[in-house]
Amino acid sequence: MSERTTLTLEDDVAARLRQEVRRQGRPMKAIVNDALRAGLARGDGSSDPAPAFRVEPRDLGLRPGVDLDDIQGLLDRLDEAPRR
Repeated sequence: MSERTTLTLEDDVAARLRQEVRRQGRPMKAIVNDALRAGLARGDGSSDPAPAFRVEPRDLGLRPGVDLDDIQGLLDRLDEAPRR
């Protein structure tokens, strides 16, 4: 069974589609159906959840006496630091 549907293609997609029609010498309908089948079989755009993002904590190795809550003190230290 076939279903007739109207699609609006972006210019780059339409150009690639016309190119494939000429290259393969097959009807546009067949090329579109094959491309959609291949994309759907790969699972592109599926609703499978992405793996959870994990953050691995690491010791920053801060020097003794550095207080991350003292923003002004941190800025002063940066101003005093030699430029590389």
